[in-house]
Amino acid sequence: MKPYHPELLQIHDFIDRCLHEDVQEGDVTTLACIDPDSRSRGELLVKDVGIIAGIELAEAIFRKVDPEAELVLNHRDGDPVHEGDIAFSVKCQTHALLKAERLVLNSMQRMSGIATLTNRFLFEVEDLPVKLLDTRKTTPGIRFLEKWAVGMGGGHNYRFGLYDWFMIKDNHITACGTVTDAIEKVAAYQSSRGLKLNVTVEVKNLMELFEVLDTGKITRIMFDNFELPLLKEGVRLVNKRFETEASGGVNLSTVRKIAMSGVDYISIGALTHSAQALDMSLKIRD
Repeated sequence: MKPYHPELLQIHDFIDRCLHEDVQEGDVTTLACIDPDSRSRGELLVKDVGIIAGIELAEAIFRKVDPEAELVLNHRDGDPVHEGDIAFSVKCQTHALLKAERLVLNSMQRMSGIATLTNRFLFEVEDLPVKLLDTRKTTPGIRFLEKWAVGMGGGHNYRFGLYDWFMIKDNHITACGTVTDAIEKVAAYQSSRGLKLNVTVEVKNLMELFEVLDTGKITRIMFDNFELPLLKEGVRLVNKRFETEASGGVNLSTVRKIAMSGVDYISIGALTHSAQALDMSLKIRD
């Protein structure tokens, strides 16, 4: 599975929107204090241990505010970093550096926190044949950044929205009537529109699992909040006929036990909704 990389247009649109939000008519403090012809060198100082993410984005931000910005990279996205590391240095117009500072830091701290947490989860299961997935539990407006960071931490991206993967969940089943009804309607919808999207169906118990196994027409079965003995039994019953996924109650102390059930995938909302920002600062040196 190729790691996700956003389109350049999406990156530049994000930068434009964020700069407008933060700067608008101008950075009044810098305009008042700093000679417009001044140039400075800044360093991105890492103040924590983790996985760095967002360096490519930072490059794009600096080159947006100053096309002649010069960056020297000491690390790449996805590299492990330690307190005291200098991720990169940048030399550009001082006005541009100060204009970009907060956007670079906010983005990189958030992305690096996600990459770091993802990597910690991965460490717990690195010897097992399971893939760790993100979810749609992301910050509105910056989902692409957060999913990009998951990949930098070694995780895998699930669906990007409601449009690219069918996921039949409990509310769909309740509104539709039965698991079988929901699956059949999805299959008919795909057929009528010439679609060939993947289909995940969520099951709450073994009764629903048996119904799904009898119906078929899906890609993956997601076991939601299954106790470990039932999860192992569910995976055994599926017997590789479909992909299997576990979700719910996944944390650093439970992920290995869940993975040892034999599931193919584990989806973890915490990767994006509970990651702590990685501490770093951007300092002018000369």
